[in-house]
Amino acid sequence: MDEEHKRHKAKAPRATRLLEIDAWLDSTLYEAGFKASEFWENLTIFFRRFRLYGPRRAVAEIYSEVFTLLAVGSVVMLALAMPAFYETAGDWRAQDDYAVTFLDRYGNEIGQRGIIQRDSVPVDEMPDHVVKSVLATEDRRFFEHLGIDAIGLLRAVSENVRANNIVQGGSTLTQQLAKNLFLTNERTLDRKVKEAFLAIWLEANLTKKEILQFYLDRAYLGGGTFGIAAAADFYFDKQVKDLTVAEAAMIAGLFKAPARYAPHINLPAARARANEVLTNLVQAGFMTEGQVLTARRNPATPVDRGHRDSPDYFLDWAFEEVKRIVPRGGTHSLIARTTIDPDLQHAVEESLEFHLRQHGKDYDVEEGAVVVLETNGAVRAIVGGRDYGQSQFNRATRAERQPGSSFKPFVYAAAMEAGFTPTSVISDAPISWGNWTPQNYTRGYAGSVDLTTALVKSYNTVPVRLARDHLGIDPIVELTRDMGVETELNGHKTMVLGTSGMTVMDQVTGYSVFANGGYAGTRHGVLQLLTHSGEVVYDFARDAPPPRRVLSEQAVSSMNSILVQVPEWGTGRRAALPMVRSAGKTGTTQSYRDGWYVGYTGNYVAAVWLGNDDYHPTRRMTGGSLPAMVWQRFMAYAHQNIELKPIPGIENPLPELDPAAVAAANGENGEDGNGLRPARSMPPATTDALKEIGEQFRRAAPLKPKSASETLSAL
Repeated sequence: MDEEHKRHKAKAPRATRLLEIDAWLDSTLYEAGFKASEFWENLTIFFRRFRLYGPRRAVAEIYSEVFTLLAVGSVVMLALAMPAFYETAGDWRAQDDYAVTFLDRYGNEIGQRGIIQRDSVPVDEMPDHVVKSVLATEDRRFFEHLGIDAIGLLRAVSENVRANNIVQGGSTLTQQLAKNLFLTNERTLDRKVKEAFLAIWLEANLTKKEILQFYLDRAYLGGGTFGIAAAADFYFDKQVKDLTVAEAAMIAGLFKAPARYAPHINLPAARARANEVLTNLVQAGFMTEGQVLTARRNPATPVDRGHRDSPDYFLDWAFEEVKRIVPRGGTHSLIARTTIDPDLQHAVEESLEFHLRQHGKDYDVEEGAVVVLETNGAVRAIVGGRDYGQSQFNRATRAERQPGSSFKPFVYAAAMEAGFTPTSVISDAPISWGNWTPQNYTRGYAGSVDLTTALVKSYNTVPVRLARDHLGIDPIVELTRDMGVETELNGHKTMVLGTSGMTVMDQVTGYSVFANGGYAGTRHGVLQLLTHSGEVVYDFARDAPPPRRVLSEQAVSSMNSILVQVPEWGTGRRAALPMVRSAGKTGTTQSYRDGWYVGYTGNYVAAVWLGNDDYHPTRRMTGGSLPAMVWQRFMAYAHQNIELKPIPGIENPLPELDPAAVAAANGENGEDGNGLRPARSMPPATTDALKEIGEQFRRAAPLKPKSASETLSAL
């Protein structure tokens, strides 16, 4: 009992202490809550002094909502603009120190690319009227705003409303520079938001003089020229320092639309535009009417450069190729022999423009892009849009658009590699893959069909069934990359119906594997790089990696045997050629936003895309309509007077020719049905004869000079 009593007495103080702590916590929390309540009540009473009633309360509520919306809008705009700021991470200030002169496949000069720093004239050394002409036309308040000019924007909106048309732009010079340096010409809200933020960023990181210098040095001014110094030399054979007021006004007028106002193309339009610039100088208060009167009476006359059509989209792409392949440590002043064929380039441009003018409004389509390769991989033509002067964005090499059904041959090629054949039978019936239930274009089903019929008729359920039940997504993605597609595919199951974006260059590169017997890695646009002294620093035949086989002969033969039937009785009948069998595939995306035709013969591979920059749907344009017509027009021209080669695996490459169709294609006046001159090529027999003559000259012994006596005796 004594020991138990002692243990109880020892525990008692400990229990008491715990009770004391508990009581202290309760009382402290109670007092804290009471004081907090008291503080809140006092705070509420204090702020009641500022409570508004009546009209003042309504005004305060409106201001509160406005500030809330501004805050939310700022956060949203910042989120939209964040991707654009990644572009500023690189050395964007540095100008390209490459100076490249480009030659076509025949050795004729077609243009230059690259900016050498010494060619840039500092703003301080330019005549005052040159700088003022640009600012009066492009951005009168350049030295007053911080990248975005609200006053100028309101003025532009007012003028446009008054004219019931877009006659004035609201973009500042800084915004235009931001677009030229970092963005594309796509007309989307996302791009405009990025442009505005980048303009403010440029104003914070550059002086006004630096911004103006960048703008004057890098703007495209027509004729294949970039920068005001190059334009002065090209149009007037002068340095910037020697330009007159009239000449400066004509060049300043080019910044808005160089292709439309280029004086070597449309001199009356250029002079009318220059007169507007002179008016702007007076209205802006930069010069008086008396100072510009002489320029009005004596408009500028450019030097005669002839009618020069520069393949600018091709040159932009080829310039990037040069920078990629040029050996390190060598000279940066180079001559590049390229693969472009000027006649075919012109034919492609003509075909695209012809059909868009004829049918563009009917189909509600505004833009297009085309790439043409020879089956050996040589890039013969690139059209990145309808008007390079209006938009330098290359839709052929940079725009990623959904290919639609034109992606299906990649799926079928994977199936052929996996052991399927054109006669393999598979079910065209309703199918679900998870929560995705694709349907055919006609909403009907054909039941059991062979793969030939499924691809020629472009059934949707068959490639989905192949991918889901037999192939899987990863092998299709891997094969597509092996075939030369550089765009990152999304790997989603809907990809088999062409929902992953691809460029036109990717499409034509992938299809070239079918036309090249299963070999990839042959695409090229530069044959040789030479120094100005004639030293060859790069040769494609010598330095490029060898082609690699990515499709077996059986798979290539099977795919070609199917695809040649698409223009004959499938979805691409409008692409059929009268002189040779061709193969290809149509593509149409959801809501008719994109239309494709990608096809090939034994000589050429070409991909055509038509659509709109802002992604608005066309008026039910399918790949088998306008894109196939564009493809057929220039390909019919390209195959005149050349040796027609068979598609690999096709036993009968020549169709049965209809004499009436041949006469219509050739024309009675010696021109083709497109109104184009015949290509610079000769029949095979003539070519062989000339080669033999040249070889005989090479083998012949050199002539020995005769002595004076022998010459006299001969006389």
